[in-house]
Amino acid sequence: MTDPAVTDPSALTDPAPWSDFAVATAGAAAALAGLLFVALSINISSVLASPHSTARAASALVLLASPVFLALAVLVPWGATTLGVVLVVLAVMIGAALGVMLPRPIPEVPIAAWLLTTALPPAVLAVGALLAGIGLLVGGLGGLVWLAPAVAFALFGGLVGAWVLLVEILR
Repeated sequence: MTDPAVTDPSALTDPAPWSDFAVATAGAAAALAGLLFVALSINISSVLASPHSTARAASALVLLASPVFLALAVLVPWGATTLGVVLVVLAVMIGAALGVMLPRPIPEVPIAAWLLTTALPPAVLAVGALLAGIGLLVGGLGGLVWLAPAVAFALFGGLVGAWVLLVEILR
């Protein structure tokens, strides 16, 4: 039997087939956000001593919490148009928040590493959620498929941030 998402493009704009993805995303991202709080509590003195570290902590928290909100939006039983509007609003809010709190480059970190691990994940998260929302509103552009890379990059960026706050901060 073939997957309907592969054979029927309308499945990309129908939230129902995305419920398993949304449930898994919400659970995984919420658990990782909780682990970030553990990392912060272990090194709270070091984190608070540096403006760069507090920015990293805030950014990591938003990166890990945003997929929870996106997933919960997909799970609410409203139509594709309303979901599209909600995703666009969330994308704008997430993008604005991360744009303000994004940790700035520091001399100890090569610019390529900063771009890959710090700047790229928030950009893909915000743009992916925005494209998913617009896709639902116009009935195309790949629809909800953009949430997959958005969530993946958000989790990656949040995990990098958690690693820095747990391990690298002690070096």
